[in-house]
Amino acid sequence: MKVQAHQHDTVDALCWRHYGRTAGVTALVLQANPGLAGHGPFLPHGLEVELPETAAAAATTAQSVRLWD
Repeated sequence: MKVQAHQHDTVDALCWRHYGRTAGVTALVLQANPGLAGHGPFLPHGLEVELPETAAAAATTAQSVRLWD
């Protein structure tokens, strides 16, 4: 999936918005986008970034908590 960076976005911010986490996915995004790290910590506005599908994201299901049984 391709997304566009907003003003002052970081790779971590893109990962958090799309995946809901940064652990384990930031490195995948950097691998899928050669040269992305060359833009520095803040990505240019409108830059298209490829966000790869992760096995954990595909298998994630919502977990519910029951307070009272």
